[in-house]
Amino acid sequence: MTDDRIDVLHAVTSSISLVLLRGQLSYLRTAGFHPAVVCSPGPPSEEMRTTESIPVFTVEMKREISPLRDLVALVKAAQLVRRLRPMVSNSGTPKAGLLVGLAAWFNRVPCRIYTLRGLRVETASGPKRWLLRLTERIACACAHRVICVSPSLRQRAVELGVVSPEKAIVLASGSSNGVDASRFSPTSERLANAAGARCQLGLDPHCAVIGYVGRLTSAKGVPELMAAFRLVRQRFPRAALLLVGSYEAGDPVSPETRAAIESDSGVIRIDFTAEIATYYFVMDMLALPTHREGFPNVALEAQAASRPVVTTSATGALDSVCDGVTGLVVPVGDSVTLADALMKLLSDPVLAQRMGRAGRERVIREFRQETIWEALAGLYRELLHQRGFPAPVKGDSDSAMCMEKR
Repeated sequence: MTDDRIDVLHAVTSSISLVLLRGQLSYLRTAGFHPAVVCSPGPPSEEMRTTESIPVFTVEMKREISPLRDLVALVKAAQLVRRLRPMVSNSGTPKAGLLVGLAAWFNRVPCRIYTLRGLRVETASGPKRWLLRLTERIACACAHRVICVSPSLRQRAVELGVVSPEKAIVLASGSSNGVDASRFSPTSERLANAAGARCQLGLDPHCAVIGYVGRLTSAKGVPELMAAFRLVRQRFPRAALLLVGSYEAGDPVSPETRAAIESDSGVIRIDFTAEIATYYFVMDMLALPTHREGFPNVALEAQAASRPVVTTSATGALDSVCDGVTGLVVPVGDSVTLADALMKLLSDPVLAQRMGRAGRERVIREFRQETIWEALAGLYRELLHQRGFPAPVKGDSDSAMCMEKR
């Protein structure tokens, strides 16, 4: 596939974020588009090239604010967009949303989309909060449509004045890419792997395991989770806490919280793994005491694995669980109520199993990946028609849309 055959350009800041696009670009290709992606260099970009045969272009973009490096990245992104001349651009994650969004605006890409996956401004303060709000407003202003990955995220973005209600939309029931529920089915192989993982982690086969998957940061509620777990252990001394994720310098937990994680014999931490499905089956429930989200994929993955989820009323998170049906929702920052919710599930395994089953049914019913992909392709076609450009039809892999350049 050559550069002049690219008509849809997606962008994310880090190559790690390419997991958010898994399967999506391949679907767009079957729908007649010719997609590509731009991100920072990293091993996942090579994986996408080989496993999905999607062209990947790299521009070094830093997640944190870095004026000089950001300016260099903006120039390189603008040069790339000018060379590729896509008909549609879709940039997501804050830094790519700003830089590639501006590059697409500079080059007058006919259909520009920003996928809003969360609002970092919600947990920022002082000058950083002002700057983050400004950059989000610029990213949204450069786009013709802003895809918000959850209804509460759309509501919050409008409330903050980041985007107008006319421009902001939610595809289907939300989420950035849906969930492939088959990856989290309780097959005999996965259950055997989970039993083996429990043994390797030194977990009693019968002990209750509270799980957490994600970055180990303050904004994810890790300090409250540790405080809640201490309360849980008073009533359930054999309970264990499994943390799957790594520490981050950008929003670090306190030295006291980190010391508690490393010293508590009931807490087990492992780095994130591509075989995450195995570890959902090690857990009896997932705890996600986050302060902000767009739409937490881990909550959907856990439910796809028939695990109940305890999360917070934070933006995005509250959309991921049906309170009292597929899990429990607690106030943000309230470790006592979080502990009570976890103990409610630990003390009533029948309730936990019923919520887990309801969660898997909801994921299959509302969050199929194909539902999100079809809605996205439909949005691209709608925008192209509105601007007088031809749009491909599904299965038209030889679409001549890219030849209708401006």
